[in-house]
Amino acid sequence: MLEIAIMVAAIAIGSGIALVSGGLVGIGEGFVAGKAVEAMARQPEMEGSIRTTMLVGQAVSESGAIYSLAVVLLLIFTVLQPLVARFLELL
Repeated sequence: MLEIAIMVAAIAIGSGIALVSGGLVGIGEGFVAGKAVEAMARQPEMEGSIRTTMLVGQAVSESGAIYSLAVVLLLIFTVLQPLVARFLELL
C-alpha cells in the first residue's frame, strides 16, 4: 500500500513539473513575440522575414509544451487512475 502511495505522489510531482514547463514555454513565446514587434518597429522593411522567423521559432517551441501536456495526460489517465482505484480498494 505504501508503494502505491509513493507512485501516486511521484506521478503528481512529475505532472506538476511538466505543467510548469508548459507554462514557461508560454512565457518564452510571449517574450519572443514582443521582441519581434520591437524589431518590426525598428525595421519595417524586414517585417515579412521577422514574422516568418518568429512563427517558425514559436511553432518549434510550442511542440515542447504539447509534448509536456501529452506526458501529463498519459501519466494521469493510464497510470494514475488505475493506481488510485487500487489504492481505494485497499483502504
